[in-house]
Order: sequence, then C-alpha cells, then structure tokens
Amino acid sequence: MFRKNKDVRSLLKNLKTFYPRPECALHHRTPLELLVATILSAQCTDERVNKVTPALFKKYRTASDYAHSDPTELEGLIRSTGFYRNKAKSIRGMAKLVDEKFGGKIPQTMDELLTLPGVARKTANVTLGVVFKKAEGVVVDTHVSRLSQRLGLSNKTSAEKIEKDLMGQIPKESWIWFSHALIHHGRKICKARNPLCGECPIRKNCPNPALV
Repeated sequence: MFRKNKDVRSLLKNLKTFYPRPECALHHRTPLELLVATILSAQCTDERVNKVTPALFKKYRTASDYAHSDPTELEGLIRSTGFYRNKAKSIRGMAKLVDEKFGGKIPQTMDELLTLPGVARKTANVTLGVVFKKAEGVVVDTHVSRLSQRLGLSNKTSAEKIEKDLMGQIPKESWIWFSHALIHHGRKICKARNPLCGECPIRKNCPNPALV
C-alpha cells in the first residue's frame, strides 16, 4: 500500500508548490483560545466554530474564567457547534486542570496535554504545532484521513494508525505543514463527495484520480 520514497518526495514537493504556508483555519490569539476552538471543532466545521468563538473569547479570557463558568451559559454560547453539553463539560474540565495544575498556562508537551479532558492526539497536535511550533505528531482530522487513503499513504481507518503511517513516511520537519496542507486541499479540491480531480494540482501524484 505504501508508496515509494521517491513518490512521497514528489508528492510533498508538488503539494508545497500550491500550499507553501497553509495556516490553521481556527481563529485564535492565544494557546487557550486555540485549544478551546479545537475542542469545539469536533464534528463541526471550522467556519461554524469561527462564528461562535468571538463572543465566547470575549466573555471568557482565562482558564479560570472557563473553569468557573456557569455550565448553562457556556452551553448556550456553543450550542450551534453540536454536542454542546459534552463540549462544555470538556472545556470546563480542561480549564480547571490547566488552572489548578499548570498555573493557568497551556502545557507544551504531548503527555501533559493528553491529561486534559476533551484533549486527544488531534487536539494536542494542533495546539503543539500551531502555537508552540513543536512537531510531536501529525494532525489527523477527517480531511487528512480521507486524503491519506486516497493518496496511498495509509490503508488504515483509525486516526492513531493513520498518524503512525504518516509519521513513518513524512519527514518530521514537514509534519506541521503537511497536515495543514492536506486539510486545505481536502476542503478546496479533494472533497469527500465529488472530488474535483480535473482541477487538482497534485493529480499526477494520486494513484486513484477520478479524472486524468
């Protein structure tokens, strides 16, 4: 299933031509804001999250603010992101631990981040890569998962196994860039339904193009 090293290098080179500096789509100003936004992005589009967070970030500015927030009020502010009760519980739990154990500062290691409620590897990788510029893994969201399979980089279905496959093929210095590039490509071109293969700038690197 895995591609030859030269094929992966060619893919990365062409992908970088079209997405040289892809940025995180979630609007944020601080590590805490990004962590909250990423928790909200589960089963929700980044566009929807970005519509919710301005009011949220205006009301809650510190981990302590979230930790001591009124659950019903917090739920109301994030309701449109879906699964709002579970997300509110995760945010309050995360913030409480950050406030009490980490002095109100978002921790900067994978192991510490994974102790926070609502934080799995995807959320931790986003936070570490975007705000701390630390590559401890590859962000695997729905776009990265889908494109990894279409591009022949993984035949796995679980996010953790896909991440392991990608980490074994993509140079570590490209992990942060690569995931954001795939996310942008997945949104614009390689969509879940009706991918725009005829418009794809990396179609020559794809083993399964619908159009050639």
